[in-house]
Amino acid sequence: MSPHASPSPTSKTVRLIGAPTDIGASMRGASLGPEALRVAGLPAALENLGLHVDDAGNLSGPANPWQPPVQGYRHLQECVAWNAAVHQAVHTALVQGAMPMMLGGDHCLAIGSISAVARYCAGQGRRLRVLWLDAHADFNTSAITPSGNLHGMPVAVLCGHGPQPLLQMTQAAGVALSPADFRLLGVRSVDPHERAFVHAQGLEVFDMRHLDEHGMRAAMQQALMGVDEGTHLHLSFDVDFLDPDIAPGVGTPVRGGPSYREAQLCMEMIADTNCLGSLDVVELNPARDVQNRTAELVVDLVESLFGKSTLMRLRP
Repeated sequence: MSPHASPSPTSKTVRLIGAPTDIGASMRGASLGPEALRVAGLPAALENLGLHVDDAGNLSGPANPWQPPVQGYRHLQECVAWNAAVHQAVHTALVQGAMPMMLGGDHCLAIGSISAVARYCAGQGRRLRVLWLDAHADFNTSAITPSGNLHGMPVAVLCGHGPQPLLQMTQAAGVALSPADFRLLGVRSVDPHERAFVHAQGLEVFDMRHLDEHGMRAAMQQALMGVDEGTHLHLSFDVDFLDPDIAPGVGTPVRGGPSYREAQLCMEMIADTNCLGSLDVVELNPARDVQNRTAELVVDLVESLFGKSTLMRLRP
């Protein structure tokens, strides 16, 4: 049976914002992610679902100097520049009535995108819920990171624990995010000191043990609890959330992630909320992929976020 689409009656504009950099990553190649998604047919797939696609092209920023950490951070100045560009582009899209889809690039870019979304929500008086799909907790700091890579720190930075140049970006925008705004799903690789910090801060984490014991449906019901028409739901989708057997094209693969069907259910349940307002798609690394199959899988999953469904029975 072929999946069927259920586009909304009115056409929604999705603005694609490419951020081609691996400035915060541990491995080169995520900078190729935006073009791999376009080659895999992302714009056409969204248009086929009744959406208007505004492909804004790629942002520009400093090159990756590939230097060792300085005071616990690699490429801090360059990360600040890239996140500032992402912040401005995402906020502009929201103000103009479009749904921003940031195509990374590595996950440090979520600092820029989510701070922009929080800034917009504060101005609109809307609650923000961030659903963070990732094999990693991304809650390191300079004091506990084993690598200095900023793609392992964005949740911590957004919650106020990070370098001043990045905190200034969020503070200047009047952003006040806390661990209560986040739900982490699919986590299965956490550094020892990071684990203790996650527990101390009270982050709500649905790790793979939780998914194994309770299932994707129950975990998603908990993660989406309280999301309603007054909520702006932001999805930050790190491709390494998926099991590397189905998604090899990532820089930091971790075995034991969600299967294709589990991932589809996750995306369909997000779509069912009708509250998705913005999203990141990050850490796709075509240099480690096989014939772009990970990018094609990501496009398939993104379609499910916007109405493609395997559901053949009538909805209740």
